[in-house]
Amino acid sequence: MSDPIADLIAAEGLPADYAEVVENHWKPLATRIARMPASRAPLVVGINGAQGSGKSTLCKFLEVLLAKRQIRAVTLSLDDLYLTKAERQQLADEVHPLFATRGVPGTHAIGMGLAILEDMLAGRALTMPRFDKSRDDRAEAGEQVTGPVDVLLLEGWCVGARPQEAEALVEPINDLERDEDPGGLWRGLVNHWLAGDYARLFDQIDLLVMLKVDGFEAVARNRALQEAKLAAANPDAPGLMDATALTRFCAHYERLTRHMLDEMPARADVVIPIGPDQRPTAPTN
Repeated sequence: MSDPIADLIAAEGLPADYAEVVENHWKPLATRIARMPASRAPLVVGINGAQGSGKSTLCKFLEVLLAKRQIRAVTLSLDDLYLTKAERQQLADEVHPLFATRGVPGTHAIGMGLAILEDMLAGRALTMPRFDKSRDDRAEAGEQVTGPVDVLLLEGWCVGARPQEAEALVEPINDLERDEDPGGLWRGLVNHWLAGDYARLFDQIDLLVMLKVDGFEAVARNRALQEAKLAAANPDAPGLMDATALTRFCAHYERLTRHMLDEMPARADVVIPIGPDQRPTAPTN
């Protein structure tokens, strides 16, 4: 009889000793989720973490671990809620050029996420959108979900983020902001939207889990590994980035990433430090 955990480790191309990570970290987290009192279904678990921190991998293992307890978990990535490339270009043309790049609040169809949660709460069949990063656009086909869902795993780099104080927005944080957003319009709108519909979605979270990297410097390194995987899977994809483009891309995320690393650990329900090898470095609390 096959072991679903071993099968998933193999399918993800992870080393055999990753079973220790599952046993010591992901299994205790799954147990905590399973033991949470459910006043509604689905229970919403937010998984926050900078690019390359292992959010999607964690969610895959949580789905399997919870299934062993007859608990059905479904994952919705904030990435899958990105506006289409055409919609982002329209936003860039009409509001600010930096909104052409996916990532920051304002570049997601948050209303779609709220509608998905509403459908799940009502037990209705629905289609989960999917985003194709290799094309930098929403995939044509989504994923059909039918039947009751017990746990919704909502994962994303800025899941659970809170807006900054207005005075924190005054000074640019990097060259991108200084050169391409000198008046602060872009970062001000990002902050404004984060306090609006994004807050409505994040307020639905019952348990907030943070995969905490050492600092923003780890983001560029981990994101480069993600890009290499995309290139290996589809070397001719039009959405792939070279080193220069990747550096500029990550600069869009810097302000909010640093803000979350500073303030979120004090309020997240679970904080899991992530080391340079993209594995947890301390027991899961």
